[in-house]
This record gives sequence, C-alpha cells and structure tokens, in this order.
Amino acid sequence: MSTIFGLINPSCHQELESTARENLTQGPPQQQEQEDEDQELEKLLLPDVRDLPLTPPSAVESNFVTYFALDFMKAGHDQYIYRHANGLCVVGLASSHIAFKDKGGIISVDFNVGKSDRSVLKVTGKRKKNAQHFESNTALCKVSTSNDTYIVRCCVKGSLLEVNQQLVKKPDLLNLTADREGYIAIIMPKPADWLKAKDSLLSHEEYKKLREVC
Repeated sequence: MSTIFGLINPSCHQELESTARENLTQGPPQQQEQEDEDQELEKLLLPDVRDLPLTPPSAVESNFVTYFALDFMKAGHDQYIYRHANGLCVVGLASSHIAFKDKGGIISVDFNVGKSDRSVLKVTGKRKKNAQHFESNTALCKVSTSNDTYIVRCCVKGSLLEVNQQLVKKPDLLNLTADREGYIAIIMPKPADWLKAKDSLLSHEEYKKLREVC
C-alpha cells in the first residue's frame, strides 16, 4: 500500500487516508441510515418523559370535545356539552352554574317537566325508536336547592336518547361529579342542527377565560 501511495500526489494521499478513516468509523452508508431510522422509531415509541403531561387525560378529554353554553336563557345558567365523534352530545351543568352557589348545593332533581316525565323515556333499537325530538330551549329537568329551583335545558336541538335517572335518587352526584357521573342527558342532534348550535357555543379555553375557572 505504501508503494501505491508513493506514486500519488501528497495531497491526494492525505485525502484518501482521511476517507479511509471515516469509512472505518462510520461503517457502510446503509448501516448508518438504518441506525438513524432506529433512533427515530425509538423516539416515536418511547417519548421523552419530560414531554408527557403531569396528569393523564380523563376519559372525557380523550373521547369528547367540550363546549359550553353560558347564561343559557337566564343569567348564570351555564351548561356543558360534550360532543363525541359519533355525534352524541352529553349535556350537564357547568361548574359555574348558579345552582352550585346556593348554600348546600343541589338537593333534588325532577325530570317531570312540561307535559311529560323525561325519566320514563324508553328508546330502543338502532333507529332510536320512541326518541323525543326537542328544541335547544326545551326543558330537561328541574334542579332545586334550599333557596330556588332552576330549569336545565337541552342547549342543542336533537333527539333525547337518555336522561340520568340516578340523579333522582342521588342528586348529590351533581354537587360531587357534575362533569362525569352527574351528567343530565344524552342528545343526538342532526349534523346541520349541530353546526348551527356550535356557532353559539364556547370552547373549553374560552370558557375558562370568561368564567375564570381552572
């Protein structure tokens, strides 16, 4: 090898030696590309713990988009709407609802409003037979505190599929977990009706800023 290098220009000699050392250090190009791909895959499968949230997202945060209807029909009547990808809307009382400000909170829930009792609703089959079709301002139930009674409304136009009958016997669910087990009802709006309703609703971030809640 020294004889061959002796016949080559000194500068070329140095360049060839440098190239040889790099090849020995880095290995074949294909091997380097494979190592790079492995590193990228590892980053995807094993994210940096520093990038993870302090607390994991709840089932609501993972499966629903949260909206809010503030001062619905009356001042302080704040309600949430959880919108699922399949179109279902879960309706309930927002933490800023005026009823929660009364001493002792909510003490009773009554689904007997208007001309019908929502709690006896029986919806069956894929076509949701017997589902009642309501306007956004239709009353769902009455919630009472020791001081007053408040009407809870649909907030979105659609078919009423279910009401939370547990609230009749356990109204305290509203005081403890209004955003989960204490939901009021499940409604299925038509796509066009949902788009109209959505324009008047606030996002979770907008709600937090306006009501100054966490």
